[in-house]
Parts: sequence; C-alpha cells; structure tokens
Amino acid sequence: MAEKVSKIHYTSCYLKNYAKLPQYVQNIQDKKEQWFRANPFDIRLETHGLQGDLKGFYSYSVTRSHRVLFRFINNNEVIFYEIGTHEIYK
Repeated sequence: MAEKVSKIHYTSCYLKNYAKLPQYVQNIQDKKEQWFRANPFDIRLETHGLQGDLKGFYSYSVTRSHRVLFRFINNNEVIFYEIGTHEIYK
C-alpha cells in the first residue's frame, strides 16, 4: 500500500471540521496532504493502523494533537473521514 495516492474522497464531517481548524493547522494539513499523496506511509506523517472498533482504519499526524482518520478504498484511493484531536477516535 505504499503507492502514490491519486484520489482522496472527503466526508462532509472531515470538511466541516477542517474548516473549523485554526488557519495554521489548516496550512500544516495542506502540506502534509501533499506528502500523503506522494507516499501515505512517509515517515514524517507517522501513519499507523488502528485497532479495536477502528480496525481497518488508519491515521496520520498533522500536529502533536491533530490527526486525520482515513481508510484505503484501494492501493491509490482513500477516504478522509475525520480531522481533529484524539477525540476523533471515540
């Protein structure tokens, strides 16, 4: 699954919460999304698979406290479900 990501789908929840983020966090996420598109497992993103109820989902770090919750549709297509603090895992 280390292929280049050619398509990202965004849920309405992701888009709503992205819009609520401080501008500096949006700017960081925009840069990290570029890295993600080139390689979703770029070490700078700290991408990791989740366990328990969220098994099959992944997350990567935007800042120390902000994460993106996503899932692969196939090797080069993903859905961004949520962005926010660790509360997104609940």
